[in-house]
Amino acid sequence: MRRPVLAFFLLLSACGAAAALAGGARVARGTGAGLHIVMIEGARGNLCTGTALARDLVLTAGHCVAPASTYRVVTDGPPGHAIRRIAVHPRYSAEDYAAGRVTADIALLQLERPLPPGVLPARLAPKTAVKPGDRLVVAGFGVTMAGSDNGLRVPRQATLAVTGRPGTLQIRLIDPATRDRRAGLGACTGDSGAPAFVAHDGSYAVIGVVSWSTGPGGTEGCGGLTGVTPLALHLGWIVDAARRMGRAIGR
Repeated sequence: MRRPVLAFFLLLSACGAAAALAGGARVARGTGAGLHIVMIEGARGNLCTGTALARDLVLTAGHCVAPASTYRVVTDGPPGHAIRRIAVHPRYSAEDYAAGRVTADIALLQLERPLPPGVLPARLAPKTAVKPGDRLVVAGFGVTMAGSDNGLRVPRQATLAVTGRPGTLQIRLIDPATRDRRAGLGACTGDSGAPAFVAHDGSYAVIGVVSWSTGPGGTEGCGGLTGVTPLALHLGWIVDAARRMGRAIGR
C-alpha cells in the first residue's frame, strides 16, 4: 500500500520491517550526497528531508509543509533555522495526494538565515528524462525499519533503479538487488521530500523528490517501491519561485 514517508515521532504507523535506506551507506555530514540534505521539523512532531538549492533555500515535498504549522530546518542540532516563507506548488492537491493520485508534490522554503558552510547547494539536474534501469541516488534522514524510530535523523544514501514506465509525472524506484520481491533498499518514514539525485563523477544534481513508499509487492511499509515526483514539469515554477524570493538557482 502506498503511503507517505513523513515521520511522526510519537505516532508511527505499524507496518512490516524493511531495510529501507539503512541498507545503503551512512553518509558523514559534509560528504557525498550528505553535502546537500537537511532535516525539516514541524511543530506537530513530523520530520522530512530537504535539499539545499541556495544558501537559504530548500526544496522538499509539498505534503511535508502544506499543513498549517510551524516548521524549522535543522542541520547540526537545535534550535535550527526559522523559515521566512513557504511556497507550495499551486498544483499540489492534498486530496489527490491522500487518494494516491499524482500531484505536484513540490515546495520551496526560504530560511531566515543562511545554512552553515557544511551544507552546499545542489544543482537542478539538466537531464529531465529517465528510463528503466537508470540509477538514481536517494539520500535522507528516515528510519531504518518501518514502524520504529531506528536510525531516524541519521543521513544515509542508497542507489536505486528506475522501474516501470517513468515519465514527467512520476518515477518509481526499486532496490536493484531485491526488485520489489522482498524487502530491500528504499525510502522510509522521514525520507519524504528527500532528493533523488543523478550522480556523475562525484557530483549530485537533483532530478526529483521522494513522495511515497510501499512495502514489497505493494504492501504497506517500506523496502518495495519508492515514489518520486520528477522535477521535469516543475523546473520553471521552481526557478520563478526562487526568483520571487530573491534567489537564482543553478541548473
